[in-house]
Amino acid sequence: MVMPKPGKAHRGRTPRTFAFKAPGWRYALAMVLCFWFMLGFQGCSQTLGMFHHPLTSSESNAFWERKQALDLYHEAWEIVFTDFVDPEYNGQNWYYWKDRYNRYIQTKDDSYACIRTMLASLNDTYSRFLEPRKAQDQNMHIDSRLFGVGIQVAAKDNQIVVIAPLEGTPAKQAGIKPLDQIVAINGEPTANLSIDDAVDRIRGPQGTPVNLTILRGAQHLLFKLVRAEITIKTVFGAPISQDVGYIRLASFISQDTAREMKAKLDAQKGTKALILDIRGNNGGLLPNALDISQMFLKQGAEIVSIVSRDGSRKTYYAQSKPIYNNPLVVLIDEGSASASEIFSGALRDNHRAILIGEKTFGKGLVQKINYLQDGSELNLTVSKYLTPSGQDINKIGILPDIPVVFTYQDMSRNRDPQKEMALEYIKQHFLAKAS
Repeated sequence: MVMPKPGKAHRGRTPRTFAFKAPGWRYALAMVLCFWFMLGFQGCSQTLGMFHHPLTSSESNAFWERKQALDLYHEAWEIVFTDFVDPEYNGQNWYYWKDRYNRYIQTKDDSYACIRTMLASLNDTYSRFLEPRKAQDQNMHIDSRLFGVGIQVAAKDNQIVVIAPLEGTPAKQAGIKPLDQIVAINGEPTANLSIDDAVDRIRGPQGTPVNLTILRGAQHLLFKLVRAEITIKTVFGAPISQDVGYIRLASFISQDTAREMKAKLDAQKGTKALILDIRGNNGGLLPNALDISQMFLKQGAEIVSIVSRDGSRKTYYAQSKPIYNNPLVVLIDEGSASASEIFSGALRDNHRAILIGEKTFGKGLVQKINYLQDGSELNLTVSKYLTPSGQDINKIGILPDIPVVFTYQDMSRNRDPQKEMALEYIKQHFLAKAS
């Protein structure tokens, strides 16, 4: 350290105590920043140490459950964004929904509820979300395969009631009857069970036992059954007479429907006219509608046009020669929808059949089944269809050529005026000419 020389004036300035050369303001600033950095690094290390603390098992499970639930919601959002038939999404900005529930979704149940709310904003009753259990039921109907005892059930007065046992099934063979009440399944009372829970308990792997306690009148009966594969049939019927055939097509949903229809047509090829009953048939798979339509149409005939969200159109034509060429009458009603309307519209517009009954439902939209990561499914409306004449029947329906009403009074009297009209029309217009 060097002191200033004596005798010199410093002219108003404070004498320097330190005589070493000042390093300058840049050096001082660097020293301060270095000091701050050291303090900050220490605090940051403590903070990082907090985040790197090992998660407990429950914390880890909750983290991954939330991540999977969020991924599921965003997967559904992306599918709607890409494929929904209305590019305006019912007049809303679809990005509004993308991260709307990020703070609230913790579990898959949360995700399911949020997906349903999101879909409801589209105002499309046909776009719907199915949880894994419901999705499995849908797929089993498509695959025509169920494993159970073969009974149709319904909920009535908080009881599980048998509608009917199916032919050739364990329930039918054991003697279970319509209107039997199932009061217990494997000893567990059914009083507080929903219909879905009851069905889940009755179904199970092939070859496994299930015990049903039945209340029939005042008598309790125990049926010890073994589950089996139940084949779901969608096509029924037999000739009404030597000249007139009858086929009931209950659904287009099964992958076996077209095969079943072909077998029935082959068995009734000798008839001079056919009544094809699609009343109450609410649709199913588009490929079935196409395959069954071309069983009656000339090769090359137009069946339907599918119009996508961008307005592009794909038209389907009959690819093969028809199986049945004789006169055809189709029975329709307000329960005939979707694939039934594709089928009946194609036959009407190609002048191939006479439609008798009531106006159809009016569902001119096509849904696509999207399989999500957790086994749930999203049935989304992706296009609309036009009949061969270019008609959009959505919310309009298809009118019959000959309107005939089927009332509850007719049902109670065991009468079917629509079927009776079909028979009378065939006799007057086809059989009389043939004779």
